Amino acid sequence: MIQVAFYDTKEYDKPSFEQYGSQHGVQFRFLETKLNEDTVELARGCDAVCVFVNDTVNAAVIERLHEYGVKLIALRSAGYNNVDVRAAFGKVHVVHVPAYSPYAVAEHAIALLLTSVRRTHKAYNRTRDFNFSLSGLTGFDLHGKTVGVIGTGKIGRIFIDICRGFGMHVIAYDRFPAQDGGIEYVSLDELFARSDIISLHCPLTEETRHMIDADAIGKMKRGVVIVNTSRGGLVDAEALLEGIKARRVGAACLDVYEEEADVFFEDRSGHILNDDLLSRLISMPNVIVTSHQAFLTAEALDNIAETTVGNILSYFERDGICDNELCYRCGNIERCRKDRKERCF
Repeated sequence: MIQVAFYDTKEYDKPSFEQYGSQHGVQFRFLETKLNEDTVELARGCDAVCVFVNDTVNAAVIERLHEYGVKLIALRSAGYNNVDVRAAFGKVHVVHVPAYSPYAVAEHAIALLLTSVRRTHKAYNRTRDFNFSLSGLTGFDLHGKTVGVIGTGKIGRIFIDICRGFGMHVIAYDRFPAQDGGIEYVSLDELFARSDIISLHCPLTEETRHMIDADAIGKMKRGVVIVNTSRGGLVDAEALLEGIKARRVGAACLDVYEEEADVFFEDRSGHILNDDLLSRLISMPNVIVTSHQAFLTAEALDNIAETTVGNILSYFERDGICDNELCYRCGNIERCRKDRKERCF
């Protein structure tokens, strides 16, 4: 039986992971706490750890896991910016779930956008108080608007398809443009200048951190709508708030936030929120915040569990070769030059 310490457990995680784990001899030790330097001790005696986006998997944590004999870090997410992949090389293998339901994330981005521009959330709150006034609820058509999509991987391209269905004009930026799909690629500066709506669908790296900052916002159309369902660190939240206050940013739709780790996924309704910046953003009438729920569909949860268990089995029962390994050795973390035909170490 493969023993796995499962950190940052939520009730919606358990059914799918218990199902696939029991079918394949993987036993999960479900822990409510997040993984960090104070809780890594809980992984002692386990073969692997399963972590999520707000777990801290830095060099110190990795060193402790290596000391305990943990062989594998299994991310149940696509993003891996919270894992020091370089520090893991030669000590602990790292795998992720590159695609669980790109439709879930793309559809949530559209849901946020529609809610914002048609003031649906405001109307919902009003009618619950039997207030049927339309004052202040005027929105705008998406048809004919220009949407700038940053990142044209699976999620970004599905988002593009949906936007085209609304009759929107799509422009995009990606360091590695897709060769098919008829996408009009432009520079970042041109995307900022032309877009009525900007939606982020790229990973968080040192190069993309705070790509939406004060300088970028200064290049955007006045009244631009910014949608972020990718990673909070892509947006400088302080610059965003200033852009909103200056009336340069017309609306912001955020499913992620840079300092979300100690806030999101938890019920904070009975507490004073210590994050003043997040409190101010939420208080703005043209800001919608959801708590990193874009991935949360039944289909996605099932795919995440199935792929994660498959990744674990690949390492422990199938010679350790996994298509979804993240390896620092070749410099191209997600696409190894060895084409996954042998272990990286």
